[in-house]
Amino acid sequence: MKTPHRRTLKTAGAAILAAGLLAFGASAASAHVNVNPDDPAAGGYTHLTFNVPNESPTAKTNKLEVSLPADTPFNSVSVKPVEGWTAELVTTTLPKPVTVAGATVTKAVTSVVWTADAAHQIGQNEYQAFSISVGVLPDAGTTITLPATQTYTDGTVVKWDEKSVEGQPEPEHPAPSFVTTASDAAASAAPTSSPSVTPAPSAAASTTSSDAGSTAGWFGLAAGLIGLVAGVTALVRTRSPKAK
Repeated sequence: MKTPHRRTLKTAGAAILAAGLLAFGASAASAHVNVNPDDPAAGGYTHLTFNVPNESPTAKTNKLEVSLPADTPFNSVSVKPVEGWTAELVTTTLPKPVTVAGATVTKAVTSVVWTADAAHQIGQNEYQAFSISVGVLPDAGTTITLPATQTYTDGTVVKWDEKSVEGQPEPEHPAPSFVTTASDAAASAAPTSSPSVTPAPSAAASTTSSDAGSTAGWFGLAAGLIGLVAGVTALVRTRSPKAK
């Protein structure tokens, strides 16, 4: 017959294993190219940071291309230098003229291409961050989709260009995207809420804060595992037979 100690330890071991598998699954699901804007307010400028993980077990990432919107083009695009990578801004003629900040725009930067030298390619278990400054952002509530193409040293090309649909599972290769929020001027002019009411976070705020929530989740998971181990240890001690 199994002793209470063995049953307790077996249960605890199964719980820890399940938590580990859950953590691994969450890590695998989040491993894709994504974008984080530092200020998505309409009518302003923002820094967009693309986080690019290397997912190949044998090859390295040596090129990244990000497509910028042509229907709501940016009239200003600049690139933050990355050591060992060269950046190219590709300007094209728009399908039709667009008015941006009161000016008619016929040409705009429609893609940014980063290429690595041999010493700075993204290897296994590594990622690289690429940043650009863009503006002017379109009206609040506009979804800006920025398809990305990731190239590996073995010739493999992965296109992150699938649109996510609310209420459906995330596609295998979702396109980086974000939603513009109310302009800073409109936000500052909005009436303040009653102190007794806590406003619910907007969909855009939830989207742009996903990475912070993911980080907090990892810390919470670690704390939970530590607490679980401590509880099992205490339970085993309390059930240990007293010495005669």
